[in-house]
Amino acid sequence: MAVKVLVVDDSGFFRRRVSEILSSDKNIQVVGTATNGREAIDQALALKPDVITMDYEMPMMDGITAVRQIMQRCPTPVLMFSSLTHEGARVTLDALDAGAVDYLPKNFEDISRNPEKVKQMLCEKVHTIARSNRHYGSFLSTAASATTSTAAPASRSAAAPAPRPNATPTTSAAPKRKNYKLVAIGTSTGGPVALQRVLTQLPAGFPTPIVLIQHMPAAFTKAFAERLDKLCRINVKEAEDGDLLRPGLALLAPGGKQMMIDGRGSVRILPGDERLNYKPCVDITFGSAAKSFNDKVLAVVLTGMGADGREGARLLKQCGSQVWAQDEASCVIYGMPMAIVKANLSDAIYSLDDIGRHIAEACS
Repeated sequence: MAVKVLVVDDSGFFRRRVSEILSSDKNIQVVGTATNGREAIDQALALKPDVITMDYEMPMMDGITAVRQIMQRCPTPVLMFSSLTHEGARVTLDALDAGAVDYLPKNFEDISRNPEKVKQMLCEKVHTIARSNRHYGSFLSTAASATTSTAAPASRSAAAPAPRPNATPTTSAAPKRKNYKLVAIGTSTGGPVALQRVLTQLPAGFPTPIVLIQHMPAAFTKAFAERLDKLCRINVKEAEDGDLLRPGLALLAPGGKQMMIDGRGSVRILPGDERLNYKPCVDITFGSAAKSFNDKVLAVVLTGMGADGREGARLLKQCGSQVWAQDEASCVIYGMPMAIVKANLSDAIYSLDDIGRHIAEACS
């Protein structure tokens, strides 16, 4: 059955072009278009699409407001289009907080210059997001209550958010405490919200250095690190070459580059290798952590498309380190954690709302 898509954008050119690209895939059907947020809500209610593509800046009602109302009235996976700027990053992160699943750069030049690449990327995202729709409504029904509002960020002394009341129970045992030298967390689609949930549960004075690898464009990671730093009781910053690992500090890998760790606890930021699909790449950072810290790493793989992190986790396991995976029920996209589980690399599988608490217990 074809994936039904609603295309929302105030630009007639962009609406037509996105519709043409999607319609070129025989397994995608564009069931309607809308020119502003209010039309988007009406069309979503009437047409019940499987996926909505959404612009941010539109007359009558902006995209973020529309996303919030759609999630309340008819939860539907939304793919946002975003500009690759610091302001575009802020807006996109707000949209993800509101309930959007993922985003793509809104770049007219790329559509003209690389139409086949754009088609492949857009259609692949739509198909993957549509497959996630099976538990999306229940996931969203409690996401808003667990996500801290950016209008009123939590202080570092504030209480951690309460777990979702209907979170799926986990069968994995409580973690064993260990003198870890590093916590390494890798994620992709759904990661910005997932990382926010995990990191806001960590206490001030958390004793272990943290590195974060989130698939994200170069223009976005600084804004994302700033956002996390305001919401969390630990400190968060975008990693720079030469940064030192230290307790209570989470270093976010910069977009478009690779982050490695040496045995002295120093971070190396290297140019993104064009031969690698992901920049930053979870496998690269996990692999360097295995070489530097052997069995003293706690690695966590959260929601995301693909299998990045699996080979790095394999190296960590060979050294005796611990690897955790997020459970399927709490993932937006059960891809990266599934790769860990299917390869028998997971020491524990936890619901998203339990991971932060268990990290704090394991490292205490």
